Amino acid sequence: MLSPNPPALRILDAGVGDGTVLTRVLRSMHGCFPNIPFYVVGKEVSLEDVRLTLDKVSDRLSDHPGTVFVFTNMYYSEAPWLAAKRPAIAASTVWKEVALEGNTAADFEAQVSDLYPFLMQNWRATASPKTGNPVYERPVVLVIYRKDHRFILNDVIPVQGRVRADFDLIIASQPYRSRTSAEFKSKSVVAPLARALGPGGRLIAVHSCGNDPGMEIIEKVWPDERPFATNRHDILHAVKTELGSSARMYSFTAQSDERAILRYALETLPDEVAGPIGTSTSFAAWNAAIYVAQMADQKVTEVVNEARYLEVTNEVLHKHNGLWFNDECYVITRQPEAR
Repeated sequence: MLSPNPPALRILDAGVGDGTVLTRVLRSMHGCFPNIPFYVVGKEVSLEDVRLTLDKVSDRLSDHPGTVFVFTNMYYSEAPWLAAKRPAIAASTVWKEVALEGNTAADFEAQVSDLYPFLMQNWRATASPKTGNPVYERPVVLVIYRKDHRFILNDVIPVQGRVRADFDLIIASQPYRSRTSAEFKSKSVVAPLARALGPGGRLIAVHSCGNDPGMEIIEKVWPDERPFATNRHDILHAVKTELGSSARMYSFTAQSDERAILRYALETLPDEVAGPIGTSTSFAAWNAAIYVAQMADQKVTEVVNEARYLEVTNEVLHKHNGLWFNDECYVITRQPEAR
């Protein structure tokens, strides 16, 4: 159980995606802490994902009015503190604060929708020449809360240039490319997030790990592919090395495979893969497999001109009577007494 300190329970979703995971977490947190203000930061570079997440904000503000939402496109080493590291870039930060009026989800939804032109203008990204990953053109911070709760949220609403991290909970779901080294994952993603934890705070990370029917599809089409270069043990070891002497302030929990490995399945009708498999199911399974394995577009283009990739997909679906993928998780906790 989390033990938040005043003035708020502080949550960071380090890669918010379409907001589904964050929304479910916030529902659960509301049940545990119905009267405690929430400070929620969502890091996301994708414009479409931010838009989809904003679609869910209205209901959360109606259910838990004492919530401050903050969305940013900054890097993992910047997002917890809402500050770009390079002074010249920091000076170009677009910081927008929105106090929503009204008291119903419908009231908030209309005002949130009005933010889409702002996002279209400012939430832009380009491809990094070094890694090919999307990077922001300008850092953006969007702060949203209810105007009728402005008074009680005064000490929760972030002020540009004076932001602290000290998160009680950090969610890192698929935060890095699976093929990168453990050292890169540690230095660029996990270690900076660990440093953003407050005393007693927890970082929960989840990533794909293979050894599942989805990977079987990949191996049949590309026998030499090894998408999942590192496991949770490799990453935690690299994080300890990166943190150096400060690693003693944290506990690192990899757990056994029975507890750490999670399975999620492609949902199909009970008899959908027992006989002839429909085209839509085949395509859905194929797209899921190449998405999880993070296959390059060029490699995918080279094989889709032949029917074999769907034949392979159907073979695996029939063999396992469905399709599922394995994830593994690990936890980094900052010691409560660490200051």
